[in-house]
Amino acid sequence: MSFTLKFKNKSESKEIPQENYAIKDLITEMGLSTQTVVAKQNGELVIEDTIINEDDEIQLIQIIYGG
Repeated sequence: MSFTLKFKNKSESKEIPQENYAIKDLITEMGLSTQTVVAKQNGELVIEDTIINEDDEIQLIQIIYGG
């Protein structure tokens, strides 16, 4: 089972490594923080507890903020 990951103008197919694999698991594996990334699943904004399903398109958007 796989899904498509879009991040920083790159698109790649990734395998779902386990059952109930959530977006927060993906973000953590990539060395990112859930506080600095927003996720879309199939074009819709979702929370990090959302489970990734086969053939989903997951887009991670890095939030830039400062003072």
